[in-house]
Amino acid sequence: MKILLLEDDPEIGEWVRDGLSRAGHVVDWLENGRDALVRATTQSYDLLVLDRMTPGLDGLSVLRALRAAKNGVPVLLLTALGDVDDRVEGLHAGADDYLRKPFAFSELDARVAALGRRHAEVAGAPKTSLTAGDIQLDLLRQRCQRQGRPVNLNPKEFRLLETFVRSNGRVLTRTMLLEKVWDMNFDPTSSVVETHVSRLRAKIEKPFGDTVIRTRRGAGYVFEPTS
Repeated sequence: MKILLLEDDPEIGEWVRDGLSRAGHVVDWLENGRDALVRATTQSYDLLVLDRMTPGLDGLSVLRALRAAKNGVPVLLLTALGDVDDRVEGLHAGADDYLRKPFAFSELDARVAALGRRHAEVAGAPKTSLTAGDIQLDLLRQRCQRQGRPVNLNPKEFRLLETFVRSNGRVLTRTMLLEKVWDMNFDPTSSVVETHVSRLRAKIEKPFGDTVIRTRRGAGYVFEPTS
């Protein structure tokens, strides 16, 4: 999931961001409530994790402003306040869940996962198309377009590109690609990933004169589409 984290305590913010990132999420961490409100209203997120007491604008005010604007993104409030009335106030303001500090990361991770599942169920049927920059994927027909032009991909190339698009901006290791695209365990002698990435690049990049799949030496690949 793509998560916006509002937390003004540097130690807690870094701890939460790093933990959620290791759990496979994309996390944008901000320390100021006004900045978080702007980001939440100009970008799309799957979940907001808001500290209740932050400078500029507190998390509860951010939540109220979003709900007033009919923004229904799931929100998990973090707070050091322990009174029942404080928690009730947050829930009445539109929070989906509440977590009191200090907390174990395992509980935060479980609550984030639960909210993600709940939101997916409410959202209804799974997506039948994906868009990243000027690239569009039709998941039902397994067709790809870039800049409105069809790109002829075989099934494995399509699956590889779909994996990149779904992991937009995140590094995918060779092992991760083998597991996601080929359902294989890591084979140190196999060059299947490199071969297919090269073929995909030849079709999705070369005719358009730019690079969207970048190699991170020693790490893997990252998909960074043209805006």
